[in-house]
Amino acid sequence: MTVVPNGERRDGERQWETPPRNGTDAAGLGRLAATVERLRREVRRAHAAAEGRALIEMAKGILVERLGCGPAQAARQLTVLAEQADTSQLELAVDLINQAARDRLTEAAHEFVARAREEARARAAESGGPGRPGNSGNSGNSGEDEATPSLPVRLRTAESGALAADDTQAVAESLLEHALTPLGAMAVAVWAAGTDSSLTLAGCAGFAPEEAARWHYVPPGVATLARRALTERRAVWFPSPAESGLPTLGRRQAPEGCRVTVPAGTGGRVLGVLEICWPGALEQPQPPQVQRQIEALAELCAHTLDALPEEIEGPRHSPRPRPPGLSELADFADGLLDPALVLVPQLDADGRLADFRIHHVSSHFVDPAGRPRSSVTGTLLLEAYPLAIGESGLFERIEHVHATGEPFRAERMVLRAMVGQVPLSVEAGVSVSRHGDSVLLIWRVQDEAARLARVLQHAQRLGRIGGFEENLATGEIIWNSQLFALHGLPPTAAPIPLEQLPVHTHPDDEAVIGRFLRTLFHHRRPASEAFRLRRADGIVRHIRVIAEPDLDAEGRLVAVRGAYQDVSAQHWTEVALGATRDQLAQSEQEAVERDRMALQLQRAIMPPARGPIEAEGLHIAVRYRPAEKDHLVGGDWYDAVVLPSRQVLLSVGDVAGHGIDAATGMVVLRNALRGLATTGAGPAQLMSWLNTVAHHLTENVTATAVCGLYDPGTRTLRWARAGHPPPVLVRGGRAAALPLVGGLLLGAVPDADYEEERLELESGDVLLMYTDGLIERRDSSLQEALDRLLAIARESGETLDQRLDRMLTYSNSDTDDDTCLVGVRMS
Repeated sequence: MTVVPNGERRDGERQWETPPRNGTDAAGLGRLAATVERLRREVRRAHAAAEGRALIEMAKGILVERLGCGPAQAARQLTVLAEQADTSQLELAVDLINQAARDRLTEAAHEFVARAREEARARAAESGGPGRPGNSGNSGNSGEDEATPSLPVRLRTAESGALAADDTQAVAESLLEHALTPLGAMAVAVWAAGTDSSLTLAGCAGFAPEEAARWHYVPPGVATLARRALTERRAVWFPSPAESGLPTLGRRQAPEGCRVTVPAGTGGRVLGVLEICWPGALEQPQPPQVQRQIEALAELCAHTLDALPEEIEGPRHSPRPRPPGLSELADFADGLLDPALVLVPQLDADGRLADFRIHHVSSHFVDPAGRPRSSVTGTLLLEAYPLAIGESGLFERIEHVHATGEPFRAERMVLRAMVGQVPLSVEAGVSVSRHGDSVLLIWRVQDEAARLARVLQHAQRLGRIGGFEENLATGEIIWNSQLFALHGLPPTAAPIPLEQLPVHTHPDDEAVIGRFLRTLFHHRRPASEAFRLRRADGIVRHIRVIAEPDLDAEGRLVAVRGAYQDVSAQHWTEVALGATRDQLAQSEQEAVERDRMALQLQRAIMPPARGPIEAEGLHIAVRYRPAEKDHLVGGDWYDAVVLPSRQVLLSVGDVAGHGIDAATGMVVLRNALRGLATTGAGPAQLMSWLNTVAHHLTENVTATAVCGLYDPGTRTLRWARAGHPPPVLVRGGRAAALPLVGGLLLGAVPDADYEEERLELESGDVLLMYTDGLIERRDSSLQEALDRLLAIARESGETLDQRLDRMLTYSNSDTDDDTCLVGVRMS
């Protein structure tokens, strides 16, 4: 609702009421709104003219330089050219500046305009109307207000505002107003990078003042969004600060807003970071022209940070120290005792870092290749040390330090130089640091003695060895640092003489130390003993001491040198190994006893050799081959018995596993099958009952089995199987496996049904029943093994026993499992 003033109160204040709704007042309000809108457009045009005045003056200067005319003639020429091109003076001025500059801003503007023209031509082709390729003043923005400047104008206006700004805060405000707000951004921050990798908020716009005060300084090592760009030296886009998990300026103000942080660098040196914030999410990735605009603005910030004269306040609101000049840095390098080089960046034609020039070498400089100082000073780094780039990584380290300001230290680094055509390598400690725009490179070449001393020191530390030397003439005792640690003493404590060693020895080892000292001092011979050392902190360590006497020319003892070694870990390891050996020996003895009992049990029930059986017209022969190793005693069984019904029970089975458990399981199933067979049930029913026994009446026994009942009256064999290989029938010189009837292995499920088959035997038939130890191989399938068995079974033998012996002999199984083979010949 619109409100207007209507009268005055008695106290002098104006009274506001809702206006009457009539046509006259409505028309007046319409005219007032039109006037306000016209004034706003005039204000925008005035602002644009004021902001573009600097660009127009710059374009006049370009015309003065190119045409060789005066300022007034250049102004008239600019007006004439703008009228001829049918564009504004500001647009023409920006085009002239872009043609003269050819910088990142020009590239970004040209790329945007080219893309806008392509889109305009595409829209014209779709609508069937002519395009406007010649209109570059506001391409892609035809729907905007006439006062809205084009992208080239916005970028150059932002540049002009930044160059004219008195501080970085004004630079940030100019960037946000002229370049970033049209992109939809809501805030911007300019960070200045310190030489210690710290970040200082040099300027910001769009963020709350309290946020800017809180984020005024970020110490080194604190991970933020801006530091990601500083470390990775590339533009980093963040869909939202919450997803990144990193803190940053104004996170509460736009928690889901997209962020981008871009390193602001020039001449290969990163001076700061430009951080831009949007109110919401952006489509990723952003178009290339938008990325180019942001990179151009970051480069503008870099020039601003490098050129601004003001001091950026640090965490204590004190001015940053001024970087030393080249002469001061050279004097500092000469004061160092180590070789030092002062490096100055060398840029290529495009302003990119190409190399470093050696501006100065210190007075203590020692070249790894043996060259004098004069041959190195003034040359490029890669000319003097071409191998610094590549495997050693030295040039890359120097480049990173120059770009980020983060110092580099390395205790050991391989430096390579060329001596003639021969590469020379030396190890050195290296330090690289940035001072202003220069880099200070320091190295300390490690000689052979220092390297050997360091290796010896590490060896003593790893081996827990401490060395000593006692001068008996002067009483001086020298210990190394590791020996103080072994004795539990601080480095400032007085060393313990060897003669006082019994005081610090365990009472049970005093005799051992006495013998050690007599051998060393009285017999003057090297000695070594192990003892328990009682340290001052109450800890007892197992120590081995070794020493040798040092005699002069006349044979007098003048000194003793030696070493202590802490062997506590070795001692307790030996104790543990001894206990483990005893326990292992006991376990092995128990295992041997169990295997012996299992073997005796198995052989008592099924001897390896058993005479032939004649029963009801059947000639039955059995072969049992035990495993070659006693600990592999298995659960194979066989049985051939005449039942009270005059039927003959034939069975073969194999209990899973080895040892005493498999043997006892075999006994249970074999005897159970015998007992169940006396009921007169058929093979399928017997297998079902035997499955119940295996599942419910044993300790998790599983087994395979085949069971057959031969009826002499009908010469018929009924048989069933429980996961076992099928029997083999040899008839008329041909061998074939019987059909695979269904049946799960015993003990797998509580209840199982089994199928049953019938076979009428003829005179001369041979039936073979066996366990998998006869055919199983690790490198072939069960069917391949069965085919080989059939080939052997086809070969006739004079007797059944000869046939079974031949099958055992030529069996090529490789599982080292026990084997059971039952042969039945029909007479």
